[in-house]
Amino acid sequence: MDFIIFIALVATGYGVGSWLEKRHYDSIEQREVELLELPIITCKNGFEEDRVSHAEIVQGSAVISVDYFKRILASLRNIFGGTIRSYETLIDRARREAILRMKESVPEGTQLIVNVRVETSTIGKNSHKKSVSCVEAIAYGTALVTAK
Repeated sequence: MDFIIFIALVATGYGVGSWLEKRHYDSIEQREVELLELPIITCKNGFEEDRVSHAEIVQGSAVISVDYFKRILASLRNIFGGTIRSYETLIDRARREAILRMKESVPEGTQLIVNVRVETSTIGKNSHKKSVSCVEAIAYGTALVTAK
């Protein structure tokens, strides 16, 4: 009976975790469509001073937690080797969320964001178990309001 309860809890955790992750991806995709008109570029040469009326550093960050089921899958994958897809989706969600939050923080009238960088790090890594508990992504760049 205890084994059945354990399996039921694991299945429930997997189902709820998958549903929450899908819901977050849907939110990200909807917001990406809404902010599609605000381009992000990297430029080698600067802009002419008379074309830029205001420049401001903008940033967005996101911390995404690993659910217990993904931790179990990652531990199994560490034993056998190979790609850990559960962590790949975690990092993808964190990066995309950080970029969206950066875009949402720009000053009014911003036409583009230049020289964007995205960095990731782990938070709460347990050195004994070698497991990750959270992933942080930070996106930053320079928002430009061009002169009319």
